Amino acid sequence: MKITISDKSKKDLFVALFQTLKNCSTLINMNFLKDKLHIQGMDKSHICLFDINITKQWFDNYELDNETYMCFDTNTFHLIISTKSEGLSIIIHSTIDDHLNIDLVSAENLKGEFNKYFKIPLAEYDYEQLSIPEADYDAEFAISSKKICEIVSQMVTFGTDINIICKEDQINLVTNGTTGEMLVKIPIDDLTEYSIVDGEQINLTYSLHYINKMCLTNKLSGEIMFCISNNFPMKINYDLGNNSSVVFFIAPKIAD
Repeated sequence: MKITISDKSKKDLFVALFQTLKNCSTLINMNFLKDKLHIQGMDKSHICLFDINITKQWFDNYELDNETYMCFDTNTFHLIISTKSEGLSIIIHSTIDDHLNIDLVSAENLKGEFNKYFKIPLAEYDYEQLSIPEADYDAEFAISSKKICEIVSQMVTFGTDINIICKEDQINLVTNGTTGEMLVKIPIDDLTEYSIVDGEQINLTYSLHYINKMCLTNKLSGEIMFCISNNFPMKINYDLGNNSSVVFFIAPKIAD
């Protein structure tokens, strides 16, 4: 197994992905399949599920003899790939000695760029892959990732929960706590996509702590798609291009 990422924007995106994942789980399961890289897992509290599919076309090179499953420490992996620089490609490949190799190398032997070679041990983690069914959501909206990340980071100062209220003409985000209350009104015209079931008003509450983890960076995608429903966990989708995506699911909080 050997995959290569040379494109600068995709290297930055790959690092940003694991910056987000390391805040969700200390161990990551990577499934190298014939047509894609699949990553799925849950946080320790089993409140947040992440499901990531990156097609082989997304990578600069994707070589696979047999489908391979690997588990390793997320923080260590992120620390390693964060040392990449513009002239170095990220190459991930396996060995037969229960280690994962990560090479940061220059294909053109650029002067001043020094190749780096890392090896991390594999871990055992008993995780059962979940099948995620398709669902029809009551409301869906796409918003600038930069803007929503900014809003969520500000809201954390005021409360622990976020109340999302979707109306036909507006979306309200509300949080409150001992330090005060914050209300953000988002006009529909400021969204790139919006749909809601006719005559419906959605009013659901989620953990702001976990939403903040999922919206920690705007480097994954220019937009984030939110899908909410009274009957399903909220879906937060990042489109990575090349039919690839990062998806988070979080259940709403039950009112007392």
